[in-house]
Amino acid sequence: MRILILNGVNLNLLGKREQSIYGNTSFEAYLSKLKNRYRTIQIDYIQSNDESVLVHHIQEADTTYNGIVLNAGAFTHTSIAICDAIRSICIPVIEIHISNIFAREIYRRKSCLSEVCKGSICGLGLDGYRLAIESFIPLV
Repeated sequence: MRILILNGVNLNLLGKREQSIYGNTSFEAYLSKLKNRYRTIQIDYIQSNDESVLVHHIQEADTTYNGIVLNAGAFTHTSIAICDAIRSICIPVIEIHISNIFAREIYRRKSCLSEVCKGSICGLGLDGYRLAIESFIPLV
């Protein structure tokens, strides 16, 4: 199994940025724990502050991966381009938000992506990534 984790705008600052909301762990440190926990799954990771780069990787993932874990950051609330990219692929996408977007500012409460994703996880911190990965593992 091969999973792509895509992080969007400003998520390169995890561990430094608004620690009261996003925590003090860098994504790279958390990713190391995920890879150690799921040794039989190939987990690839890309972070970009560029919307078109995210769209490109979503399109490419369709023939390479079994699923995408996507935290688009602020693009969640504005990107029709990312929504259309997800709509055009066949593999499932799980939308992730570290914070509870419904308990935050009004403009963060609307996701342009939820309607085209298999599921959404929000408010569970970095652990949302683990839960998203587990959603791709078939039950035996």
